[in-house]
Amino acid sequence: MSGHVAGPVARRRLADAALAVVIGAFVVTTAAFDGDATAVDYALVVLGSAALAFYRAAPRAVLAAATATCTAYVLHAHPGSLAALPLLGAVHTASRAGHRAWGAAASGVFLAAYLVTGATTQEVVEKATLLAGWFLCALVTGLADRNWQAYLRQTEQRALEAERTREEAALRRAGEERLRIARELHDSLTHSISIVKLQAGVAVHLARKRGEEVPPALLAIQEAGGEAMRELRATLEVLRTDEATGSPAVLVERARTAGLAVELTVSGKERALTATVDRAVYRIVQESLTNAARHAGPAKVQVRLDYGEEELTICVDDDGHADPARPPLPGIGLTGMRERVTALGGTLHTAPRAEGGFSVRARLPVGEAG
Repeated sequence: MSGHVAGPVARRRLADAALAVVIGAFVVTTAAFDGDATAVDYALVVLGSAALAFYRAAPRAVLAAATATCTAYVLHAHPGSLAALPLLGAVHTASRAGHRAWGAAASGVFLAAYLVTGATTQEVVEKATLLAGWFLCALVTGLADRNWQAYLRQTEQRALEAERTREEAALRRAGEERLRIARELHDSLTHSISIVKLQAGVAVHLARKRGEEVPPALLAIQEAGGEAMRELRATLEVLRTDEATGSPAVLVERARTAGLAVELTVSGKERALTATVDRAVYRIVQESLTNAARHAGPAKVQVRLDYGEEELTICVDDDGHADPARPPLPGIGLTGMRERVTALGGTLHTAPRAEGGFSVRARLPVGEAG
């Protein structure tokens, strides 16, 4: 990220230095053709032009340096009107930075010095008129440039605000849709599954009461009904949960409260993430802890977050019953997790560990938060 920022800054500095060199070379060439310039005059021209390279950082200091050197050059060598070029550039940049009064004062000082060098009244009027027009243009163009930059910033701000409003509206609509789906599932599937589970339980109970052998199919229906009810409740909980409900630390604390032995480790320089990456991290840790609670048994779970320069690594390992020789089939949770990671340009690895248990490892590219 630092290299990305340094590029435009270096290019701006190079452009400023090039501007100073071009103006300085032009005025020095003009002075050489006049034939009366001395080493002192060249030094004054070079100093006044070189100051322009720093106009972004210190526009008033550059204006003062250009005024002093150009005025001294005019009083000493009596050059032509082109000697005002370094000061014209300084007046323009000072006006663009909001220092119009300083630019007007510097213009007046230079004009006064130039008037002193006039040999005749007509020459004085012509030079004063020409230079006054130049300085007025420098002030006006500086002001216009300042207003244009302000307009661009306001336009960009309005565009960002409109984008943020659209994102908020989209998130609100998505939340409403999740709640609608949750209500539909609760009203339809929950009732039906409960009836199936209840009837299977009653049939098993009556069979055992009569001393009959319970059919394996009936037991399978009873067990499947209970598992379906648990899965449905977990799905409804996810649908009713807002996309940004907390942090991995909150999830770990909830898991501990539910009886799961979980430890959280954070390494690297922790920093704010973009909303999309933050939600993905939350969901990956949530789904991993949910799977550990369901399938790992009385296991210990280790959650690790490693903040790197360009990516965030999420590791969730448990020492449960998973066996590398019998890898589990990916369910809806793992599939959704993989889709989230892939959409962000990251990688995901989920598999049983060689020493036993299950491992989830995700790598997500990270950017600065807006």
